[in-house]
Amino acid sequence: MGKFLISTLKVLAAVIALNVAGNFFYGRFDLTEDKRFTLSQASIETAEKFDAPVIVDVLLDGNIPPEFAKLKVETLQLLQSFAAKNNNIQYNLVNPLADETQTQQTIADLQRIGLKPAEVTIEENGKVSQELVFPWAMVNYNHQTVKVSLLKNKLGSSMEDRINNSVQQLEYAFADAFTKLNITEKKRVAVIKGNGELEDIYIADYLTTIRDYYNIGAITLDSVASNPQKVLDQLNEFDLALIAKPTEAFSDEEKYVMDQFVVNGGRSIWLLDQVAMEVDSIFSGGGSAMAIPRDLNLKDFFFKFGLRINPVLVNDLYFTQIVLASGEGNDSQYNPVPWYYNPMVFSRNNHPINTNIEAVRYQFTSPMDVLENDYDKTVLLQSSPLSKTEGTPKQIGLDILNNPPNKELYTDGNQPLAVLVEGNFSSTFKNRIKPLNLKNTLEEGPENKMIVISDGDVIKNQLRNGRPLELGYDKWTSSSYGNKEFLVNCINYLLDDTGLINIRNKRVTIPLLDVEKIASQKTKWQLINIGVPVLLTIVIGIFFSYYRKRKYSL
Repeated sequence: MGKFLISTLKVLAAVIALNVAGNFFYGRFDLTEDKRFTLSQASIETAEKFDAPVIVDVLLDGNIPPEFAKLKVETLQLLQSFAAKNNNIQYNLVNPLADETQTQQTIADLQRIGLKPAEVTIEENGKVSQELVFPWAMVNYNHQTVKVSLLKNKLGSSMEDRINNSVQQLEYAFADAFTKLNITEKKRVAVIKGNGELEDIYIADYLTTIRDYYNIGAITLDSVASNPQKVLDQLNEFDLALIAKPTEAFSDEEKYVMDQFVVNGGRSIWLLDQVAMEVDSIFSGGGSAMAIPRDLNLKDFFFKFGLRINPVLVNDLYFTQIVLASGEGNDSQYNPVPWYYNPMVFSRNNHPINTNIEAVRYQFTSPMDVLENDYDKTVLLQSSPLSKTEGTPKQIGLDILNNPPNKELYTDGNQPLAVLVEGNFSSTFKNRIKPLNLKNTLEEGPENKMIVISDGDVIKNQLRNGRPLELGYDKWTSSSYGNKEFLVNCINYLLDDTGLINIRNKRVTIPLLDVEKIASQKTKWQLINIGVPVLLTIVIGIFFSYYRKRKYSL
């Protein structure tokens, strides 16, 4: 008895010692194969910057479908990992539709602030119902709030794929939100004007989105003719230049100013149309219009970086639609039809910029040749395998809709449509006569990056009643594309010094239950779950009864 008491006291003392030590030392071990609960160093750094409470409200409480319950669990586990790095991070589960008497008003209020619900079809016991779920989180810090979308939609994805895609991007989504809340000094983005670029209202949604990260200003290259040094000095105060669909040729002087900006380390995103053609031109032209090459006087500039945008058009069997109207007045009908010159471009997921994004919509795009030189080039987006190129000038009309395409002719696919160039940039005007004199010019520059996209309309948002719609949303077909996310990723990659965007490459696999299998085997597993415990109880009871009779009958 004494030995037993001593052993018991030793065990009790060990347990108390472990609990006391646990108050001073804390550790978590991630034993998952894909290291799902191990935060990247960049994420940890964003979380450690908070010196005051951060409240994260996750709007996934209440009666939600099983798939979203899994998303809720993964979200809470991720937030627990963040909270382990900084106890200022706190999180709550919120049911936004808890008050059933105010459901419609609540839904309207949430949508008004940009929280779009997910409509889920639930089939249970032969009954089908529609449920609205708000897969969002609200991160609150110092009177600021950042919305975090928890659900990642991809065209044609099953619900299982959607949840997997969503979990893939959770860490980046929250780390990105934490970064926004901690920005004290924003980098600067120059929107280049003066060569017929898109009006501000057509890039308004994109500029509004990136304003959370960057300060935005405008630089007009028209002034190069009168004071080129002043323009270059102003431009060099910015970190990145955005050139959105210029329609007028750059002079050699303007080109040299842009050349010196990038050679001196300025990042840049170029969205260029090498062919002049618009769907509106076809409608206003009675059903057809002429597509003609557009000379922007930039061939030598991009050739230096190993790129050549060809003045031809991509015709793709992976297409998006346009809408044709028939009838008049109240009898008008709008019918979506395939438009092979508007490719639907799916990502190869080969870079943090394009990983896990929705398909991007292009309109009258041109292919690029990627040439061999000393620069590193990554094709971010390309046409489908079932695409071809068509030379210009070319008459394009709605009559092509009456002739089904011959699939056998679509053999010139996988044409590069967006390319990232990285390396030590050298001047296009190296060993050439300079078009003007500038101070402190360079012929060889530091490490730099640029992105070239062979379609200016990738950044163009549509309008409704004179107001900009969300970039990537087509009001005619009510379809949404990944244009905005792709372009936001582009600028974040070019200006990100922390490596935060590389989190997008993280791979997480979430095993989900097979809904059809559950339904077909429901009775079987109910019997097992109920019957096996009862059977075990009876067997154990019989065994103990037999054991007791045998023991006390001796």
